[in-house]
Amino acid sequence: MTIKSLLLLIAATFVCGGSILVEARQPKPPTAVVKPTVSQPAQPKWKLFTAPDGCFSILMPGNPNRNTQYQKTYMGKITLKIFVSQPPKQQVAYIVAYNDFPYSYGEMADPQAVLNNARDMALKTTKSHLISQGNIRSSNNHPGKEIEYINSGGKITRSRMYVAEGRLYQVMAITTKKQQMTLAKTITGYLNSFHVVLKK
Repeated sequence: MTIKSLLLLIAATFVCGGSILVEARQPKPPTAVVKPTVSQPAQPKWKLFTAPDGCFSILMPGNPNRNTQYQKTYMGKITLKIFVSQPPKQQVAYIVAYNDFPYSYGEMADPQAVLNNARDMALKTTKSHLISQGNIRSSNNHPGKEIEYINSGGKITRSRMYVAEGRLYQVMAITTKKQQMTLAKTITGYLNSFHVVLKK
């Protein structure tokens, strides 16, 4: 599956009540498995990625593809920035998405209410079942929430959301049950490497 087709499958991008979510659907399994006659392909090289505006840094496999979407809301037009990396030969996508709130909303909104709304919308829109959740903090103490959920197609999403300085960030790893078992430590390391960069 190409990055372009994955971006098309990151179908439902919603801004509702100031929250965003991104959903990826289950890719079709390959029709035939052919054992390689040569050595296995090299694993992607993980490296530190910093957002173009410097608002966050995270370890990602290779250079992520970038996408910008615009949504009209009762608060006005909101810009959604999406960064996606999908290693070859793996059924997993690593995604970071964020949007800015209008200043007045960002000043008044309760961070926990924004996080709860984002969680509820993610579950409702993807028709997923919540596996686990918990309140967390970013490395520099911004409020956050970690959730794990599974959709009807068997895709499992681990997501960490943070509200920081007028932005909602979502850091996600979306994969299959089988891949999740083999990539559990990698996904945890990816989520742990996310760092919100404070504005100066």
